Amino acid sequence: MGKHQDKELSNTEHFRLDKWLWAARFYKTRAIAKQMIDGGKVFYNGQRSKSSKHVVLGDKIRIRQGFDEKEVTVIALADRRRDATFAQTLYEETKQSIETREKVSTARKQGILLSPASDSKPDKKQRRKIREFKERM
Repeated sequence: MGKHQDKELSNTEHFRLDKWLWAARFYKTRAIAKQMIDGGKVFYNGQRSKSSKHVVLGDKIRIRQGFDEKEVTVIALADRRRDATFAQTLYEETKQSIETREKVSTARKQGILLSPASDSKPDKKQRRKIREFKERM
């Protein structure tokens, strides 16, 4: 490995949380990463933290992005943003997190989370009763 690669995959140095999240490609810019940390979308070892918090190997980070929530374990440190394959070597998502994300994704695709309890539209008889009920009021 070259000098840059040795520094990027260093296991003894500490990097800021916002910089690590940016290098691991969870957020497009460091400013967005900082906003998400300050906004309570990122939990470091189960607690809210500041963007200047030092990331240490083996720590757990829970990240909420839109509908998805991921829990990852830090397995490498980097301070430079590189391609996506490199970024995926910086962390490992927990099995429980993967299972939960897949369940929520499937439910969202099927419309279960957004639709009411009934499975279908009311039939003609039910619509007539609804109309009668509304007219009484």
